[in-house]
Amino acid sequence: MRRRIVRLLFLFATSAFAMIHSTAARQPRAAGEHWAFVAPVAASLPPIKDVKWPRNPIDHFILAQIEKLGLTPSPEATRATLIRRLSLDLTGLPPTLTEIDQFLNDRRPDAYERLVDGLLASPHYGERWGRWWLDAARYADTNGFEKDRPRSIWAYRDWVIGAFNSDLPFDRFTIEQLAGDLLPGATLDQRVATGFLRNSMLNEEGGVDPEQFRVEGVIDRVDAIGKAFLGLTIACAQCHNHKFDPIAQREYYQFYAFLNSDDEPEMEVPGDEVTRKREEIRRAVTQIEDDLVAQTPDVKQRLAAWERIARGDEREWIPLKNAEIFASFGVKFDRLEDGSFLARGDNSTSNNYRLTARTNLRNISDIRLELLTVPNLPRGGPGRANDGSLYVSEFSVEGGPVDASKPPAKLTVEAVRADFARPEFLPGNLIDGDPKTHWSSDAGPGQRNQDRNIFFSMARPIDFEGGSVLTFQISQKFDENIDLGGGKPNIGRFRLSVRTSPDSPKAAGIGIAQQIGGQTPTPPPKVLRLLSIPAEQRTNEQQRGIFSYYRTVVSEWADANRRIDDLMKGWPYGPTTLAVAARPVTRETHIFRRGDWKRPEATVAAGVPAILHPFPGDAPRNRLGLARWIAAKENPLTARVIVNRIWQQYFGQGLVATAEDFGKRSDPASHPELLDYLAVEFQKSGWSWKHLHRLIVTSTTYRQSSKIRPMDEHKDPTNRYLARAPRFRVEAETVRDISLAVSGLLSHKIGGPSVYPPIQEGVLNLSYGRPMDWPVSKGEDRYRRGMYTFWKRSVPYPNQLVFDAPQGDLSCTRRIRSNTPLQALTTLNDPVFVETAQAFGLRIWREGGATDGKRMIYAFRLATGRTPDARELAQLLPFLRQQRANFARRTAAAVYVS
Repeated sequence: MRRRIVRLLFLFATSAFAMIHSTAARQPRAAGEHWAFVAPVAASLPPIKDVKWPRNPIDHFILAQIEKLGLTPSPEATRATLIRRLSLDLTGLPPTLTEIDQFLNDRRPDAYERLVDGLLASPHYGERWGRWWLDAARYADTNGFEKDRPRSIWAYRDWVIGAFNSDLPFDRFTIEQLAGDLLPGATLDQRVATGFLRNSMLNEEGGVDPEQFRVEGVIDRVDAIGKAFLGLTIACAQCHNHKFDPIAQREYYQFYAFLNSDDEPEMEVPGDEVTRKREEIRRAVTQIEDDLVAQTPDVKQRLAAWERIARGDEREWIPLKNAEIFASFGVKFDRLEDGSFLARGDNSTSNNYRLTARTNLRNISDIRLELLTVPNLPRGGPGRANDGSLYVSEFSVEGGPVDASKPPAKLTVEAVRADFARPEFLPGNLIDGDPKTHWSSDAGPGQRNQDRNIFFSMARPIDFEGGSVLTFQISQKFDENIDLGGGKPNIGRFRLSVRTSPDSPKAAGIGIAQQIGGQTPTPPPKVLRLLSIPAEQRTNEQQRGIFSYYRTVVSEWADANRRIDDLMKGWPYGPTTLAVAARPVTRETHIFRRGDWKRPEATVAAGVPAILHPFPGDAPRNRLGLARWIAAKENPLTARVIVNRIWQQYFGQGLVATAEDFGKRSDPASHPELLDYLAVEFQKSGWSWKHLHRLIVTSTTYRQSSKIRPMDEHKDPTNRYLARAPRFRVEAETVRDISLAVSGLLSHKIGGPSVYPPIQEGVLNLSYGRPMDWPVSKGEDRYRRGMYTFWKRSVPYPNQLVFDAPQGDLSCTRRIRSNTPLQALTTLNDPVFVETAQAFGLRIWREGGATDGKRMIYAFRLATGRTPDARELAQLLPFLRQQRANFARRTAAAVYVS
């Protein structure tokens, strides 16, 4: 008991010493000013006694503390230990025996540094450190909440891997993830990087309000940025002023305002093969069209004549903006500034949209239903099916006077036409009274995701003195057996407009030339937009777009059109990923009373907490300005927060133990001057990740032995001051990866869609509703690294969850490390570990040598990276003989029973 009390007293004393030292060693500051809110300044190297021990400045700071505690640093670890430690830390994989032998036999004075450089250049470095970042980015392959449906966002994960491998400077790494789409000439990769903001969970339950969970998503983004980049619990100010840090609730919503005006596109990411195939198709189509032009001497005159007709009736269309809308099944609508409606929320069944509008217009002769694309829809829409298509089965309208002097009556639509139709889905189906017939927007691969117009001509003009109340029913009843590539083909975004004319032409056409007796069909909106540009001002590409439509309405070119249609059937699609894009019109941001989105109060403009450096006067008040503010060298937090988390990965705990909280309630830094030195060095290096890693792993501090000495336990029981190297278990993914690597099963393939390794039977039944499909991967995909395992938030892959992998619900900057019996049971019973054990045994038998002794030495080296000593070998050989005898008895018993 006395010993325990003494030990506790010593712990308190060392903690107090660390706190006093960290406070006293800081630069002078204003009274009450917290150290983390003052920009870091590189301190001079502290005096030390053992001047031969340090290899770089890190060692000076570490040794100074060790000597103050009356300790001595540990000797250097063995070469076999160092290569294994380095390989696991930099790539997450154990070294091969060939790599070990090469390093052990390399007597060049810079052999260690060469090893470090080789590992930093490995493509697996990006995997190991990419996985580290994905914790903070709350990466997962499903949406979360009740339904927890799959999402496609693995392109963002691959971007992170590539960013680390290319040593993308951290300031660019920050800017591209928070605002890559806002950079001038933004590339596809830079837009993919904004997936960091889209890793928020998404609630797709039928009864939810989509706006509530849009707000929840923005709140999550504020929290993730606060943790990942600033190390601040800024989320605590959502409902009230922060209890501990000087962050007001108003400042929280000013920060929130930077993230409140974004669209949320599901963006296509075509790979090299898809891009190549598309170019082939484009070239072939262009050649056919060029041949048509060459073979038709008067094509320019014919095209000009068609243009005059195609512009058609140019009377003004007036959107019905004074309208109320609801859907039969769970869908909610955003009312956009242009009078259109965007469907959000549940899309699990066919639906019926009912819109009631008031208008003062008289003599309404035509109604236009616009089906509009928008980034928020799958592949841009205009429908909500996974390919962006939609079906409409019936359209009807009732009308009556505004003063309700007459009851509303069903109004007769005399004719309907569309800018596109398939023979099996004619526009006339919309008014035939049969819910089993449809019109479809789907023009096929490469052509389906564009705006569409459907025009309805009234049998009699709608004309009520004093104005009209019109009620539209847009019914979407479709055959559930039709394969649409997934998703329900409801309308995603639409707008209703009307126009007036006492002598409106009655359109009897259907929209494709061969079906309307030679009449010119109405071109689709994108062609009409091109036609509105004067011919002399059009680019070649714009003129090509007009001709590509025009050729479809020329009957003698039917054969060429069929050949082009056949080519387009092979148009390939790439995978999609979630990203963000700025809205054309910014949203107002309000302070929410007690954090309740239904209780908005005062409006606020975008801004940053006053405790940190000022927002640049020339920076835009958008995500790009915010990202540059975060990555600015004047920011006192960002560099400290990042280097602290990297230190945490190498040594088990950060210089500041509370990696997610650098506020006033944080633990004091164990080595404050070292923290600031690393932060300044990170910036001076051009924000180079690899420079920082190289600096840490080439230090003498890192290269120490991890053997525990009695004096260390007494004076520094938690190894806070690093008189030895740390001892802790590798992370969940690495546990799996080591097993696959030593067994010889590991696939070294990098990137690509998530995979489905074997999973225990019944695990997926733990999720809500029908268990998701888990198509166990074949071939090498069965043995991919753990970071590629499909991650379902509501039922995470148990092999990795049991070893403390975070679920992905929230940003995680510090994994816990537990020690439970379940972990041991997992390594004995999980299908992956059973397979790797079998493969490991077979590998030993094939490659280990002719005798049991050689095989055990080979197995030990594969598993641990070093040669067993005599005592270890003396235990292994009897164990092998015992297991061989047990196996023989079981085999004999099985034969006897059979």
